[in-house]
Amino acid sequence: MPSNDARTLLHTVVPTATVGAVAAVVSAVAVGGKGALGAVVGAVVVIVFMGIGLVVLERVAKSMPHLFQSMGLLLYTTQLLLLFVFMAAIKDTTLFNPKAFAFTLVAAALVWIAAQARAQMTAKTLYVEPESSTAGPAEKTGSST
Repeated sequence: MPSNDARTLLHTVVPTATVGAVAAVVSAVAVGGKGALGAVVGAVVVIVFMGIGLVVLERVAKSMPHLFQSMGLLLYTTQLLLLFVFMAAIKDTTLFNPKAFAFTLVAAALVWIAAQARAQMTAKTLYVEPESSTAGPAEKTGSST
């Protein structure tokens, strides 16, 4: 993974994991162990879902830059729908507290999106690929007169 992609991933995972940790502590105090487990599972689900999406989006941007904007819109819409479907599918679980899970899932997803937007706005992305220093002399094009 190129350093810029890894930097973007780091700038999004850290705030999301922090929100997950805070939510786990709050849920543990409010609900108990099942609440903490629900909060941790919610944060992990967001990090995995959104992390996979970020990696896919970065690869699409490099291979097919003309599809980047539409792919980003489609990807975010799909991710949010899948997160809500996942929340609805496990709403009756007894393994952990579903309310702590749901609140953490929504909070972590919002933090991820905000952190990713901030990371993209502050990234110094080159618009033009710089020439290699090992390149040979440039070929002359055009008329010689």
